[in-house]
Amino acid sequence: MSSSPPFKSRPESKYTKAKRALRSLAVSVAIPLTLTIAVIFLFGRSSRHFPNRNRPIWVAPLWLLHLSSISSSFLIGLAAWLVWADGGFHCGSNALPLYIAHLSLSVVWNPLVLVIRARLLAFLFCVLDLVTLYACYRTFKRVNPFAKDLIKPCLAWTAYLCAVTYVFIDL
Repeated sequence: MSSSPPFKSRPESKYTKAKRALRSLAVSVAIPLTLTIAVIFLFGRSSRHFPNRNRPIWVAPLWLLHLSSISSSFLIGLAAWLVWADGGFHCGSNALPLYIAHLSLSVVWNPLVLVIRARLLAFLFCVLDLVTLYACYRTFKRVNPFAKDLIKPCLAWTAYLCAVTYVFIDL
């Protein structure tokens, strides 16, 4: 018995590899973007519970908060793709569970603040998301240094969102 396969497979062409990489990039970015846009569409359009008066000057309007959340979702999706492309989700690290935890925690802000009006709970979820994102940052840093740099604006955004939510507790 010979151990060689019955047919020889040709090595993948550069075009095929690039096509597969672009497809995986599109999926990796589309998942967090779709989640964020769906949550904004379902829960974030109601600005009745978003204090327009009495809010500090440094608190952005609701449309800008949503736009920044979409941008942050794009960056985290791109960072996750870079980590996945370097094998960081497959090597037994905590990168994938942390990434999924961050995605789960990041989508609950709109429903908690704008629909349920549970601002204290939203603040706790926001802080937990910040801690999770920092752990994601540290894990991604070990796999791909550029992915770590993409998470830095997401960390700043989540910290800002924590401050905004903290201000809303008293309003």
